[in-house]
Amino acid sequence: MELSKFSFSIFLEQQSRVSERCIPERGGPECRSDRPILPKERFDAIRESQLIGFSGFCKQGRPVFVYGVGPGGFDKAPVDKYIKSHIQINEYRDRVLLPEASKRVGHYVGSCLKILDMTGLKLSSLNRLKILTAIATVDDLNYPEKTDAYYIVNAPYVFTACWKAVKPLLHERTKRKVQVLQGTGKHDLLKVIDISSIPEFSQLPLNEPGRQKEALLDFKKNYFSPSHPFHVKLWNYVQNQASIARPPGLLPQPSICVTIPEPDDKSTEVVHLIESTLEQLAAAEKSDDLLNGRVAETNGN
Repeated sequence: MELSKFSFSIFLEQQSRVSERCIPERGGPECRSDRPILPKERFDAIRESQLIGFSGFCKQGRPVFVYGVGPGGFDKAPVDKYIKSHIQINEYRDRVLLPEASKRVGHYVGSCLKILDMTGLKLSSLNRLKILTAIATVDDLNYPEKTDAYYIVNAPYVFTACWKAVKPLLHERTKRKVQVLQGTGKHDLLKVIDISSIPEFSQLPLNEPGRQKEALLDFKKNYFSPSHPFHVKLWNYVQNQASIARPPGLLPQPSICVTIPEPDDKSTEVVHLIESTLEQLAAAEKSDDLLNGRVAETNGN
C-alpha cells in the first residue's frame, strides 16, 4: 500500500520513537549508545584501527558500509571500547541513517549492505577472534536482519581457507548473506550498487595491484578517517544524545564499560575451527619456508 507523504512522515517519526524506547532493552544499560567514548583522542584512535566507512547508497536506497578487515588493527583501545563503538554505529544507522534513507527514496528502508575488504589479511590479522566474535554476537542478539548482504572482496587464501572450513557450520540464512566475490568484486557490486557508492579500490582492474593499493590507502585516509563527515556526524550525534539523556545540573559521567557477551556453543565451535585452520596454515607456511631454505642452501653448495 502506498503511503502519502504526510502519513509516511508520521510513520518515520513513530519508527524513530520506537527505536529510542528499545535501546535500554538491547543488552541493558551497559550497551547504551548515548555515552560518548572519551576522550575524543580515544574515539579517533578507535576509528583509525577499527576501519568502518560509509560510502553511499545501493540502487534500492539501502546504506552501504565498507569494512577494512585486512588493514584493521583493533589495537588502540580496550576490547569493550571497540564493541561500544560498534554499537554506537549500529544505533546511529538505525536512528539516523535508515530514516534518512527512507525519506530519500520515499519508502521504508530498514537494512543495509556491507562490503568487507580483505586486502592485506594475514594469519596474524585473525588473532583478534575475541573482538570479532563478540561484535558478531552483539549483532545477532540485538540487530537481527539489519544487514541484507556481506560482500567479501580482495579475499586472500587465508580467508578462503577459513571460510571453506566454517561454512558448513553456519545457518543457511547466514550463508546466503555472505557472498565471496572474485577479486575486487566490481562486476557483481555494480548489479546492486551505483558506481558512485562503490569504493575506489573495487573499481580498478585486477592487473593493477599498485593502483589498487594506492586507492585503498586513499580510501583509508578519507572514508575511514575520523575527519570524514560520517564519523564527524556520528561523534556529534552521540555527544548530543549524551546531553539530552543527562538530567540538567549533573556533571558528565565517564563512559561505562560494555559487557562482552559470551558466545554460544555454535560460535565457540566456529572460533575453534578457525583457530585450527590458522594453525594448519601457519604450520604449512613454516614447512614451506624450511623447505625453501634447504633448497637455497643446497643450491648454494
